[in-house]
Amino acid sequence: MKTIYNIIKKPLFTEKGMQIKEKDNKILLEVDTKANKHEIKDAVEKIFKVKVAKVSTINEIGKLKKFGRFQGMAAKKKKAIITLKQGEKLDLIEGV
Repeated sequence: MKTIYNIIKKPLFTEKGMQIKEKDNKILLEVDTKANKHEIKDAVEKIFKVKVAKVSTINEIGKLKKFGRFQGMAAKKKKAIITLKQGEKLDLIEGV
């Protein structure tokens, strides 16, 4: 069973993520691969208590990894770019 706390895995603090946060008031999150945009929007609004304008998702396919003679696949990932409404602000890192 999916709960709102299982949908959002972690925030992504990458260079690109910080640029879109400062420039466009957007947040980059890693989410569950089976979650859809409506579930992601509801989870963000309930957990962080902000209003969401738009949700965009990106599916990343797991890459082929080689370890000497052996090979395997890296895990699949799904990212969500959350656009907040005007006047809304969310700081995931406090005191930085």
